[in-house]
Amino acid sequence: MRRSMLLTAALGAMLAVAPARADEVSDAIAEAQRAYAAGRIPAAQTALQEALQLLAQRAAEGLAGALPAALPGWTAEEPQSTAAGVAGLFGGSTASRRYANAQGQSVEIQVMSDNPMIAQLGAVLANPMLAGAMGRLVRVGEQRAIQANDGNIQMLVDNRILVQVQGDAPAEAKLAYARAINIARLTGR
Repeated sequence: MRRSMLLTAALGAMLAVAPARADEVSDAIAEAQRAYAAGRIPAAQTALQEALQLLAQRAAEGLAGALPAALPGWTAEEPQSTAAGVAGLFGGSTASRRYANAQGQSVEIQVMSDNPMIAQLGAVLANPMLAGAMGRLVRVGEQRAIQANDGNIQMLVDNRILVQVQGDAPAEAKLAYARAINIARLTGR
C-alpha cells in the first residue's frame, strides 16, 4: 500500500513538471502511468527512473548553457555535461568548460547541482566566518564567493549549485571568468 502511494505521488509530481508537448521525458512518465495502471510496478519504477535520468540530463545541459563564452584573448573548449541521476552515489548534474590563452594558461569552470556533497560544503560557504577561513571573500555579482591563495574560486549559488573556477591562470582571470557566468540561467530565473 505504501509503495503504491509513493508511486502515485512520484507520478503526480513528475506530471506537474512535465511539459505539455510530447517528448522523451513525458513519454517515460506516460509509460510509467500505463505500467502502474496495469499493476506492473517494476515497469513503472523503471519508467520513472528513466524520466528522472532524462530530467537530470536536461538539468546538466542547462548548467552547461550558463558557462560563459571565451573572454577576449582566450579560447574555449565545448562545454561538457553529465547527469548521475538519483540512483548515483553522488547524484546531481555537472557541467564544465575549459579555457586557454596564448600563454598556455588555463581556467576551468565546474558546476555541480543537487549533489549531497554540496549540502555539506554549503554550510561552510554560507557562513562568512567559516568561509573567510578558507580564503578571501569576493563578490561575483550578488553572490559571495571564496578566492583561495592560489586564485581558485568556490561559490554556492541558490544553496544547491556549487561553482568552482580553477586553473593555472592568474587570480584576476579566474575572477573575470566567475563574473562572466550566467547566474540567472544557473538558477533558472
